Amino acid sequence: MSPGALAHEAKHQAEPSFDRDLAFKASQGAVGQVLTDHSFRDRSGQRAALSALRGKPLIISMIYTSCPHFCPMISQALARGADIAGGAVGETSFNIVSIGFDTAVDTPVRMASWAKTQGLDAANWRFFSADRKTVQALAAELGFAYAPSPNGFDHLAQTTIVDAKGVVFHQVYGTDFEAPFLVEPLKDLVFGRASQLTSLDGLINRVRLFCTVFNPATGRYDFDYSLFIVIGVGFICLSGVGFVIVRAWLNTRPVVRKA
Repeated sequence: MSPGALAHEAKHQAEPSFDRDLAFKASQGAVGQVLTDHSFRDRSGQRAALSALRGKPLIISMIYTSCPHFCPMISQALARGADIAGGAVGETSFNIVSIGFDTAVDTPVRMASWAKTQGLDAANWRFFSADRKTVQALAAELGFAYAPSPNGFDHLAQTTIVDAKGVVFHQVYGTDFEAPFLVEPLKDLVFGRASQLTSLDGLINRVRLFCTVFNPATGRYDFDYSLFIVIGVGFICLSGVGFVIVRAWLNTRPVVRKA
């Protein structure tokens, strides 16, 4: 498990209630799970169905609003990653939802306050509340483990990427993860490694998949033209070799003279 994957909110625990290994195993075991169409309330208190977000990749972050340290760190890392992802795959190509799992506290009003305090105002980012039964069911499907502790909750520092059909696709771990850990799975989903090369869109997406690369110097994703340069140079070299071979063949052909 990567460093920072487990967020400890308690300084002192009376007894070990959170098993790191079991939590990570459950998280990995959730990959491939189809999410149920759970019902939530958004920041305005209106009903919102999880299925309404299908059709695009979805990033799900389980947080609790009274968290003093780790949930804000995870949300800020997600905000940075989502901003970079927007430049790489398109701002409207995916959705994000933060869901409060402390159901007694994380009301729509608290979730709205959380979003404002954290500066999370992206158009594709939603904030949901739900009852305890719904949150527990969703957490189980996501492989997200959490347990009460004296100072809040112990929980897995997990960000889940779900595909357009509602299937858990990838887990991102850590409280301060680097952008590529989030963007690369999104590239796979948005551009599609299984894109059909028989269509123009499929060909374009395949090119964008492999040629959109992370630039550590800028911290952004850039389009890498080096592949086209290599292909161009290779084509020129092959053309030159072909020209030499054809010319040599023409020069060595026996001349047939007519009587």
